[in-house]
Amino acid sequence: MAKEIKCILVEVDKLLISEIEEIDAELGNPNCKLTNPVVFESLDKMKPLVEASDDVEFMIRSEDILTIASPTKEVIKKYIDLTS
Repeated sequence: MAKEIKCILVEVDKLLISEIEEIDAELGNPNCKLTNPVVFESLDKMKPLVEASDDVEFMIRSEDILTIASPTKEVIKKYIDLTS
């Protein structure tokens, strides 16, 4: 799976915008790499997933993702402006 910018719902009220890439891993281990994930609250309110870290890559298990969707062009532009 190529790296793409997606909306990733990880909790009913927690939406992330991130580049996501599927990684081969043993069953139960993290198998999705998130690059530059941000928490999305609104177009004007996005913040890094982990503000206390300078890391830009985070691993997550696909089982922890509720759904994935394509963001709007406006969201992609704001995300790129924020993470570039």
